[in-house]
This record gives sequence, C-alpha cells and structure tokens, in this order.
Amino acid sequence: FIMLRSSKTFLEKTENKRPSIAVILGSGLTNFFDDKDISHSISYEKLTDFPQPTVQGHSGKLVLGSIHSRKVVCMYGRSHIYEGHDPKILAAPIRVLKDIGCKLLIVTNAAGSLIQDMPAGSLMAISDHINWSGYNPLIGKNDDDIGPRFPDMSDGYHQFYRNQLKKIAQQKNQQLFEGVYCMYSGPNFETPAEIKAAKVMGVSAVGMSTVPEVLVANHCSLPVIAISVITNLAAGMSKSKLTHQETLKNAALTEEKLINLIKSFVRDVKFNDTSRN
Repeated sequence: FIMLRSSKTFLEKTENKRPSIAVILGSGLTNFFDDKDISHSISYEKLTDFPQPTVQGHSGKLVLGSIHSRKVVCMYGRSHIYEGHDPKILAAPIRVLKDIGCKLLIVTNAAGSLIQDMPAGSLMAISDHINWSGYNPLIGKNDDDIGPRFPDMSDGYHQFYRNQLKKIAQQKNQQLFEGVYCMYSGPNFETPAEIKAAKVMGVSAVGMSTVPEVLVANHCSLPVIAISVITNLAAGMSKSKLTHQETLKNAALTEEKLINLIKSFVRDVKFNDTSRN
C-alpha cells in the first residue's frame, strides 16, 4: 500500500501525530476548534492531493487539534464537482484521512429541506443517500489495495456510529432529524419540479456535496456519519428565492449547535475497534 504524498507531508509536519477522527466542515461552517486546542494548521496549497476550494465559505486548510483529549483532524473547506474538478480528484483527501490514521469520518453540509416541519436551523443525521449528480469519484481504474471494484453501500452511513450520535443528541435534549439526502451536481439550486420528484422518492434534504466523500470513504473502509445543517426550505416550498448568501448566513446561525453536538459525540464515541482511541 503506497501512502499518498499529502499523508507523508501531514505526518512530517505534525511529528507523526495520528488523529482517530476526521471532520469535514460544510458551507459557512468555520469555527470548529477553539484556538487553544489547535496544534497544527496546514494550508491545502502545501498538500498536493487537496484541490483548492474556490467557493465563499470554504477556507482550505487541514487543521489538527484536540477535542476532549482525542486527536481530531478537520478539513476547513471542501471542493465540489460544480467547481469544475474531475470527480476523481475529490477522492484523494479522503484517502489521506484514512492514511494518517482516522477510524471515523464525520461529514457536515448545508442542505435544503423537503420537509415543512424541518425548517432552517434544524440538524439532520443522514441515514442514506440518492446520488442524482451523475458523477462518481470511483469511476475509472480501481486500485484493489485501496478497496474493491464494487463497494457495498448498504450501510453507507454507519449505523453503529449513527445510533451513538442519536443517543448523544437525545441526552443533550437536542432535536436531531434523520433522513435521506439527495445530491445534485449544482451549481444551480434545484428546480421546483426536481424537488417534487425527490419528495416522491422519499428524500428529506438536498445539497451539492457529501456523496462523493461518502462513496470514497466506504470504498477504503473508513466508516462515515454525516449531518446536514438545514439552511432553507427547498425550491418551490417557500416564497423567497434561494441564494448562497442565505445558505451561509443560516449555516453560521446553526453552527454552534452542530459543533457542540459533534464535540460531545467525539468525547463519548465508542469505536468498533477498541485497540486505539
């Protein structure tokens, strides 16, 4: 198994510190670590396997820190297919997270709600997804050292860890919805007709990210859970037009609630493999 160059760079710069949990921050989410908890911050420019994000609300750095004495690495900013990246490029950062020792990936995103009773400001644990983007980062030659040609997705959003997340939300008296996320490629917001079709298919929330990372993580046996920050009702469900500014504003308003939940989860999570915390 050949380690990616960015994995070596990360381990050199952090004196071989290996985090057990990785977090990907979605649009408008910027304040995961308190400054005192950060030990290293590496710009994506220094990590050759990381594409540079071009979208407002995504800063582009890999940050290592501690949450309740557990080492956590956080991707501040991600890239999207709609920026013009080859979907395959989106695979490398996830494989780096696996390379450097992560045993669990927590993905966050900003999403539009298809459920009237799940308004802006809600949090939704993703139970499954529908990939309507037309893209898949695993298309092309398969590296059997990384994962199988045909990866299984029947537990794509790991039930063992998702149950723990739901339990922690319950203990905190925090409402956590659960539902199916549907990915569109973007960059336009979905049409009202697309939203109606998605409702028929049982979709609870829509967005333009997350699915590529989840596919790659499952392929390389890195368990995943994902949480959507609901920033608006989807197209055709309210009178207002959708804007990226609204997405960023509402994500920022819900950020504290999301980060508190993730930090409690990081503190209390029990790993499937008990050999190392």
